[in-house]
Amino acid sequence: MTAMTTMTSKFPHLRQDFLASIVVFLVAVPLCVGVAVASGVPAELGLITGIVGGLVTGLMRGSSLQVSGPAAGLTVLVFEAVSEFGVGTLGVIVLMAGLLQLAMGFFKIGRWFRAISVSVVEGMLFGIGLVIIAGQIYAAAGLKAPESGIGKITGLPGAFTDALGNTEAMASLAVGAGTIAVIVLWKKMPKAVQSVPGALAAVVLATLAGLVLSLPVATVEVEGLLGVIQPPGTGALGDLATPAIWGTIIAFALIASAESLFSAAAVDRLHDGPRTDYDKEMIAQGVGNTVCGALGALPMTAVIVRSSANVNAGAKTKASRVLHGVWLLLFAAAMPWALALIPIPALAGILVHAGWKLIPFQQIATLWRGHRGEALILVVTAVSIVVVNMFEGVLIGLALSVVKTAWEASHLKMEVVDKGAGPIQAYLSGNATFLRLPKILDSLEALPQDRPVELDLSGLHHLDHACRTALENWAERHSAVGTEPVRVTEPEPVTATAP
Repeated sequence: MTAMTTMTSKFPHLRQDFLASIVVFLVAVPLCVGVAVASGVPAELGLITGIVGGLVTGLMRGSSLQVSGPAAGLTVLVFEAVSEFGVGTLGVIVLMAGLLQLAMGFFKIGRWFRAISVSVVEGMLFGIGLVIIAGQIYAAAGLKAPESGIGKITGLPGAFTDALGNTEAMASLAVGAGTIAVIVLWKKMPKAVQSVPGALAAVVLATLAGLVLSLPVATVEVEGLLGVIQPPGTGALGDLATPAIWGTIIAFALIASAESLFSAAAVDRLHDGPRTDYDKEMIAQGVGNTVCGALGALPMTAVIVRSSANVNAGAKTKASRVLHGVWLLLFAAAMPWALALIPIPALAGILVHAGWKLIPFQQIATLWRGHRGEALILVVTAVSIVVVNMFEGVLIGLALSVVKTAWEASHLKMEVVDKGAGPIQAYLSGNATFLRLPKILDSLEALPQDRPVELDLSGLHHLDHACRTALENWAERHSAVGTEPVRVTEPEPVTATAP
């Protein structure tokens, strides 16, 4: 038996996984670099996170085919954290977020993320997409972006005016716009050409254009992997005493976990292999972020762009994502000079396109036609993220979702039948909770007190303690002044049925 035959018998899907890993690597390189630059940190930190996502998280159990690395969805939050606390503190934030994810995984909280309203998640992506697009337009023009999300959007007209009078800014914008055009048009190319990812092709073409035409555009600054690794020091650990930093840590952990687990659910729909174990995937993400934090790198999440590329390329096992981490490591170690040639506006164009894809246009239209309350939650969440910030915007969306659910759960119908003779019949159906109690009591207290009343509660699915107590008190008061005691028909008892 030859060595190749032996290898094939031990790893029956090695060829598919090897080829898939190359595709994922080519997709990951521009995204790792672009997310890092947009986050305000050295480009190498994005590659380090991608390497950890492949070599560490990739080896762990959870979701076998989804790929982890730095995500565009966390760019806004990371930029805010770096601006407020500094690059040196980023590591300790990511480290603590990873430990929090580990705790949630060990306590089996991962599966509960599936209960988060899809409208909130889509609204989060919508808001992130808007902020990324607005912020990267400034980067594409070589201009400094305002710090707040709303400032980025409202300042765009002035930014375009400034760019029109600046030759360098116009050249930079042209590179960014050309990058987006290549990515969009690449899907119309022949299948053989499309085997090269559009984002990679766009970066290569932009780099060649910058070199050949000597365009006056900024390029990525390179320090080397070892030069950017900054394990959290004593000073950074001391920042944990600052209450404000814990809000950022919690935001990192919750948003990264939600994005990873929702990505896992989406990836599961793309293949017929083993399903995701959400708690184990949470642990895998926690381990990855703990290692990233110890290295001072960017936070990681599972990324749907790379994951879908992995599945579509024919990956069968976790070997493909581990190998993609190997290729990233070899690239960062052997070809760091290649990074210094990449124009920053080209990376900005990639992220503008990524931000556009985050905006759930189809979901908004679908929700608006069938569930306008959910559509409202989605839009309010997005606007809150733009106007306030990521963490508080998501909390506002979650609060609205809880209020809407509570309101719908308390849906109640009351029907009063008065035939003129005999007792007045009042029928209650639905869910009687304290939220509807004022309406119930107003209707009952408006009934004539000199007439007998039959209160039929058999149509209720739920009767909470507050409502039951209030109805009993009303019945006692009405019976005291009425001609007959109030007759109450109790709700039907709920019985368990055999499976």
